[in-house]
Amino acid sequence: MPDPTSPPLVTLRGVGVRFESQTVLAGIDLDIFPQDTLCVIGESGCGKTVLLKLIVGLMKPTTGEVLFEGKSIHALSERDLTLLRLRVGFLFQQAALFDSLNVFDNVAFGLRAKGGYAEPDVARIVRERVLEVGLPATVEPKMPAELSGGMRKRVGLARALALDPDVMLYDEPTTGLDPIMTDVINELILQTRSRRPVTSVIVTHELRTVQKCASRVVMLYPRSRLGQDDKQLLYDGPPAGLATAEDARVRQFVEGEARDRLTELRDTP
Repeated sequence: MPDPTSPPLVTLRGVGVRFESQTVLAGIDLDIFPQDTLCVIGESGCGKTVLLKLIVGLMKPTTGEVLFEGKSIHALSERDLTLLRLRVGFLFQQAALFDSLNVFDNVAFGLRAKGGYAEPDVARIVRERVLEVGLPATVEPKMPAELSGGMRKRVGLARALALDPDVMLYDEPTTGLDPIMTDVINELILQTRSRRPVTSVIVTHELRTVQKCASRVVMLYPRSRLGQDDKQLLYDGPPAGLATAEDARVRQFVEGEARDRLTELRDTP
């Protein structure tokens, strides 16, 4: 369980991201504590995936700073930033497997890139991670094109876990999956948390994932639909509080009701 009395592992202070004339994030203040399982929810376009990329240093904020263990990520040398990224596992939205590599080589990729592992050790770790995500060893020689969507997600998770990360970032891990496979991925997220002292950040639209996996939830709102002084982070609390949140926009999202959004969408150029 997360310990909020411990220093934050990741801190965002006054973070904003702007692409030319479009502001995606603005004024984001957020602490992520060790062993937290944080779900980030909100409508499409509110900056959830951008938030993940900031945490791992794949993007630089336009304003503010992102700290990892109290150190500014973008003040790190290239070597230290690479070492940091080796501590972070990232499950991309579409698994992002290398199409030209089979399952074994996809899972082994990070180990080989990091170096220091003999091939028998690589083979052992790959086998352990493949079995850990519920796939048979016979899947190792298969190519990504031969796999179902759920299998690709699990291979992506195995690859992310191969380096035994301190932080796991999940970008829409259940998108495009049927309800049974969605629950399989949720169970794997829980299993990962129970087997290692990992800090997890899960971007998701799936409320079943929120209710099953999260120890804490934050909800972002599209910056384009807010006033200049309005806060973009609408909710930060336990999953159980979403349905009774003071902000009606949070309740609307959880209840899945369109209400005045149909008019807003119609009037959007």
